[in-house]
Amino acid sequence: MTQRAFIEFLNKIEKLKCNTRHSWTSTGRQESVAEHSWRLAVMAMLCKNEFPGIDIDKVVKMCLVHDFGEALTGDIPAFLKTKENEKAEEVAVKSLLSTLPPSERTELITLFDEMNALSTPEAKLYKALDNIEAIISHNEAPLSTWLPREFHENLTYGTENCEFSEWTRALRKELKRDSIQKIEEEKYEG
Repeated sequence: MTQRAFIEFLNKIEKLKCNTRHSWTSTGRQESVAEHSWRLAVMAMLCKNEFPGIDIDKVVKMCLVHDFGEALTGDIPAFLKTKENEKAEEVAVKSLLSTLPPSERTELITLFDEMNALSTPEAKLYKALDNIEAIISHNEAPLSTWLPREFHENLTYGTENCEFSEWTRALRKELKRDSIQKIEEEKYEG
């Protein structure tokens, strides 16, 4: 990859630092898509020992690139995302990747295809962690940032994707307890 192509691609995905997500930080500001992807990659790295048969380096890559399309489309919360939004994101990913040299483009297209199919252990772990990160973010954020529907969503979101392993299933249950405790404590204080 030439230095110019390298710089130009980084300029395009820089928008991931600018585009905010629906989630808020513990200090009450909206998080960026890049912050979500970074913490998701850290989560994958930290659970390496829980999944000895899984290629964690591949999972980390998935976590880092999974929202590339949002550099062009912005973030739409999962509970509002339509098939049209998903298609627009897919088109955006292909547009971004088309600017890369063939070897990098092919590697990332293959990775995105694997992620979308959710048929490998790596893709399943990435998706479970992606859902889990959103729940953790909501639990860290002030309850005042939650939409009314999120009181239910935070208790159910990602449950199906977390079923693929005992560890992610147990983590999801722990987060549900955290959500319930947060709701109860903040209602009591409020």
